[in-house]
Amino acid sequence: MDWWPWLTAALLLLLLLVQLSRAANFYAKTALYCALCFGVSIVAAAVCLLRHGGRTVENMRIISWFVRSFKYVYGLRFEVRGRQKLEVDHPCVIVSNHQSILDMMGLMEILPSRCVQIAKRELLFLGPVGLIMYLGGVIFINRQRSRTAMNVMAEVGERMVSENLKVWVYPEGTRNSNGDLLPFKKGAFYLAIQAQVPIIPVVYSSFSSFYNPKTKLFTSGTIQVEVLDAIPTRGLTDADVPELMDTCQQAMRNVFFHMSKTPQGNGDTTEPGAQPAQ
Repeated sequence: MDWWPWLTAALLLLLLLVQLSRAANFYAKTALYCALCFGVSIVAAAVCLLRHGGRTVENMRIISWFVRSFKYVYGLRFEVRGRQKLEVDHPCVIVSNHQSILDMMGLMEILPSRCVQIAKRELLFLGPVGLIMYLGGVIFINRQRSRTAMNVMAEVGERMVSENLKVWVYPEGTRNSNGDLLPFKKGAFYLAIQAQVPIIPVVYSSFSSFYNPKTKLFTSGTIQVEVLDAIPTRGLTDADVPELMDTCQQAMRNVFFHMSKTPQGNGDTTEPGAQPAQ
């Protein structure tokens, strides 16, 4: 039996449905994004192994090159201000807001040299995606065991200084699409103070004008990115963490609202749009 006519008809029907249905378009693009992540991870992992032979932060250059191509598939543009503030030759902690699964594209768009991310341990087991994260030097933390996470962060601080690393952290701790920033967790700020390295905040404008899972919106769009001035931590102690965290969050919220053209909230950051971090 010849299946080609049926397959062709099914494909045409799917394409028609994607054009006519907003929800179908959203799920199709999301599925394609996941497929790209898995497919590119396999290819990038092979290149990383051939180029460097194993796990190293230098593999992030290869990974970012592949991921930056995703924006052409989805018609996304990045307008970046202050990129040069990330190109420093000393360790630092980079913190940014966390909105959706698309954040990976934004991260890779401006990823500086010798920069690794901190991610939840569960991502290590996502097949080729976990493998490429491991090869890129991503630091995995078991958030269910606070003592283990604290020990890992202490080790990260030592590695930052000895290996001249930049560490990228999402201080909200979870994806959030509620139009504001969630309260920050303290880990990134303890890390910066313990290592006595500066914090560099990075703010991405709201994705809601082109990507919204609630309304099934997924179109092309422009993402504004602003790198803020570094916040020094030299001389600070653990007692300064709350003030440092509040200063950083307020600066990022002000820029986020300005770029996203949304009114500032009253600080009540409940989490109706929050999802587990990716």
